[in-house]
Amino acid sequence: MAPWALLSPGVLVRTGHTVLTWGITLVLFLHDTALRQWEEQGELLLPLTFLLLVLGSLLLYLAVSLMDPGYVNIQPQEEAKEEQTAMVPPAIALRRCRHCMVLQPLRARHCSECRRCVRRYDHHCPWMENCVGERNHPLFVAYLALQLVVLLWGLYLAWSGLRFFQPWGLWLRSSGLLFATFLLLSLFSMVAGLLLASHIYLVASNTTTWEFLSSHRIAYLRQRPGNPFDRGLIRNLAHFFCGWPSGPWETLWAEEEEGEGSSQAV
Repeated sequence: MAPWALLSPGVLVRTGHTVLTWGITLVLFLHDTALRQWEEQGELLLPLTFLLLVLGSLLLYLAVSLMDPGYVNIQPQEEAKEEQTAMVPPAIALRRCRHCMVLQPLRARHCSECRRCVRRYDHHCPWMENCVGERNHPLFVAYLALQLVVLLWGLYLAWSGLRFFQPWGLWLRSSGLLFATFLLLSLFSMVAGLLLASHIYLVASNTTTWEFLSSHRIAYLRQRPGNPFDRGLIRNLAHFFCGWPSGPWETLWAEEEEGEGSSQAV
């Protein structure tokens, strides 16, 4: 590996996230918070549980940030092209990416940061230096949920260690770092909570962030009102988390087209 690869944005961001995570955890253990009180009382189950949750959130973060989000195969395959084109209704023409020169499936988009086309593209996450797409989106939602639990618990722990009855100078020396940690955790909790709520809404309606924000720019969404991929709450959640019912998005689009055609005929 080249030396400059160690200083790539992805390595720096993931290292920063890891250092910040364990740094905040260390601050919570070193100050007179509920964690230390539980340790002194011999109640080790809660501190151990907190550590396991922190470790789990960190592992999920690394998994989402390092895994393939669902890149479109860049190898030209004429048979795959014919099969893919055959599944698309005549009203929809698959786009060829002018960067990758591949035929993009429905809901795919080219990411300028990753320089690849991503299936069911949601967004490029700068905090992970990776795209969120068809393969890692469920893990991304799971990470947000677990991270929010850890942040809220950490927020409670930081608050439990703050003492406001001390003189200002003494308080600043003894609790200044813990108070800064409390402010950071408050900010991160709000961001994680908003992200989790927005992604749960998008998953429930089978929409991506890209489609929600840019529906006026996307050809297959401009042609009709509403979301052609929405199959109801239960089926949307089952498809997102379990991959059921399976099948390419082109097939779902064709089914929706046939359903609308039948209803209009009646």
